[in-house]
Amino acid sequence: MSDELDGVEESTAPIWAAFGDLMSVLLGVFVLILVGVIGVQLQLSNKLDEAVKQRQVEAQRRMTLEQALAVPLAAGRVTLVDGRIGIRGSVLFALNSDQLQPEGRDVLKSLAAPLADYLKSRDEILMVSGFTDDRQVRDGNRQFADNWELSAERALTVTRALIADGLPASSVFAAAFGAEQPVSSNADDEGRARNRRVEISPIPKQPTSTVAPHE
Repeated sequence: MSDELDGVEESTAPIWAAFGDLMSVLLGVFVLILVGVIGVQLQLSNKLDEAVKQRQVEAQRRMTLEQALAVPLAAGRVTLVDGRIGIRGSVLFALNSDQLQPEGRDVLKSLAAPLADYLKSRDEILMVSGFTDDRQVRDGNRQFADNWELSAERALTVTRALIADGLPASSVFAAAFGAEQPVSSNADDEGRARNRRVEISPIPKQPTSTVAPHE
């Protein structure tokens, strides 16, 4: 009888040992899953905090820019959308021209000082972007090869005018987009007029890279 009991105990002992090992493995897996879930939650929380901070920074930046441009904005001479200052091409230039009109010159004068004050407290630089509609440069106009060149020359004209009115040359640069990135349809005159524009956008300065001198 005792031999039978010993046999039963010996046969059940490996089962309990295996069960114990299985529970240890399951516990380890549970702990790993729990740690992974907590890690993911922390990452999501950090990303959410960063997104909230970024939105707060953007909101503050736009508010600061609106305050700096209060006068020209109130006069309806410029627009401010998503941090981009927009000026209609018809205000600045005659059709197919890169020469400033008197009204456009006055608008740029009204912008130079507020923009210079705005940049004093910001680690930003101004990008002056020229845009056209999708119509080709008028036949017989040999001054510009295409809309790319026309938009580039207009952006340069605005950039030079802002610098002449006191904006530091190191704080502004010109960019050309031609007929790309329209804000309206080019199917009618009104839409094409909206697409002929110049935008001034504050963007973060690129960090200055240091190059080791050659030995």
